[in-house]
Amino acid sequence: MTHEHAEHRHNVPAARELRGRQTAAEERLWQALRSRRLADLKSRRQHPIGPFVADFCCPDRRLIVELDGEVHARQGEEDAAREAMLTTAGYLIMRFPNDAVTADLAGVLSAIHAAAAAQPPRPGVAPLRASGW
Repeated sequence: MTHEHAEHRHNVPAARELRGRQTAAEERLWQALRSRRLADLKSRRQHPIGPFVADFCCPDRRLIVELDGEVHARQGEEDAAREAMLTTAGYLIMRFPNDAVTADLAGVLSAIHAAAAAQPPRPGVAPLRASGW
């Protein structure tokens, strides 16, 4: 493992911890996405990507799904910077408020399915990333 790669392994324990204390909305969405339940798409929860942890990720479509609770209202600039870096790395980011999953899970799943269908499958090789990650 290179030094640069080792520096970003710090988010793996964080991802494991987040999986253990997911919100009710995250649990509900995960039950709908896991085991290729949505259109045979492979999804991962609390997936480390560079220095970040995505709530949900479909790696072969380079699609990230983020669920936003109250904390995101206070960290808009941080979320925007994170999104810019992930977009530069080739990811499409979708954001849904937690209550959208609770109130309209079918609508959220339909939107995720449509976005995944519009993204062509991509090879397993990660795109070139900005220096530093």
